[in-house]
Amino acid sequence: MPDFPPPPRPAQKKSRTNLVIISAAAAVIAAVVGTGVAVVQSRDDSKPAATAQASTPAKDVDAAADEPDEPTYTAIDADSFTITLRTTERQCFGSAGCNVTVEPDLTLLVDSDSVDPDAVYEVTYEIRGDESGPIIETAELSDQTNLNYRPSILSTASSRTKVSVKITDVIEQG
Repeated sequence: MPDFPPPPRPAQKKSRTNLVIISAAAAVIAAVVGTGVAVVQSRDDSKPAATAQASTPAKDVDAAADEPDEPTYTAIDADSFTITLRTTERQCFGSAGCNVTVEPDLTLLVDSDSVDPDAVYEVTYEIRGDESGPIIETAELSDQTNLNYRPSILSTASSRTKVSVKITDVIEQG
């Protein structure tokens, strides 16, 4: 019969697996013990531990941590805008005057990000220059930058009549 080498022993493989497990466990235990020793050595019992005192009671700090931060927005009023009129149509009739169509051109003087995005503002303005007297109109500002308005039609006394505009009121709608 030919000589074959003896088959590998499965017990040897098992002992290596056990060796790896035992080594890993020993490393974890050594790390835990080492960390505990480092913590004990860094603490000097002869000196009292420093304590931090909050300027507000702990109850208030906890309550503030639980509440979400509410964004703050700029209060919008008539001084938050400038307004001009943009003439979109003009038809003049010689000495009889002109029919003029104008639209408000509002400029927000505050950062639009500081305006409440959920608020709707009614911007009331007065147009002067119409033969019949001042015209009061209202534009609506929503979504911080969306302006809705209706064009105004004026009848002026002549082609030289100056048309002017002024914001009279700004109201935030709930």
